[in-house]
Amino acid sequence: LFPYTTLFRSTFRTRLTEAETQLNGNTPLLLFDNHDNPRMDMRYGDGVHDTDIQRVLSTVLFASRGAVQFYYGDEIGMKTTPPARKEDVKDPVGQLFWPFFKGRDGERTPMQWDGSANAGFTPASATPWLPVPPTAATVNVQAEKNDSNSLFAWYQALIRLKKTNPAFASGEDTMLDTTNTQVLSWLRQAPGAPTVVVSVNFTAEPQTVNLSFPGSVGKLKTLLETPSAAEPDSLGQVQLGPFGVYIGEVQ
Repeated sequence: LFPYTTLFRSTFRTRLTEAETQLNGNTPLLLFDNHDNPRMDMRYGDGVHDTDIQRVLSTVLFASRGAVQFYYGDEIGMKTTPPARKEDVKDPVGQLFWPFFKGRDGERTPMQWDGSANAGFTPASATPWLPVPPTAATVNVQAEKNDSNSLFAWYQALIRLKKTNPAFASGEDTMLDTTNTQVLSWLRQAPGAPTVVVSVNFTAEPQTVNLSFPGSVGKLKTLLETPSAAEPDSLGQVQLGPFGVYIGEVQ
């Protein structure tokens, strides 16, 4: 299950603030995933809101000041797929500790480019080192690239903002609504650029947040939000659905 307790959310605020204030202006490297850990679905998912949870995590990565590293397949929501039999295990660590630890094969399966045999990773006549998970039939780049509500589209939008919006790309981080135990919110500010506000709901319950800050005036222009989310009326009333995300520019 998604393990973001109140303490964990508080730790996020603390660590992001430390990255902003204690690195002498240097650029932090932010990441959640790598080849030695189960993918995000297994470590953070609840089996119901997995895609929205991955939107939350990717937003924390891209909307915070810093360089971003993500693991291949995160951008389409690839699933951890451990081997079912010891004789199928390739990882020496999994062979040694089976069945208590099945190794790292489950997060190292081939990239899922399309729904064809071997997911477009290698010809259908070939046998890849690790098998292609059955989820590749629907979780693949080809299936998601033309879907504006897909996780792939969400990553593309975050990358585009990182490249084109000055505050989002390199602006300073300042935490907002710091007593809120359900939602993590912050703003990005860069000289001469409109301020950007970011809010992510770490719970499966709808939340309403106040993103006002000293000197905040003007209207909100939505830059990115969870698909089908309601447009906020003002900075003081931003509604977030279960594991919802809102990113807006103050104009």
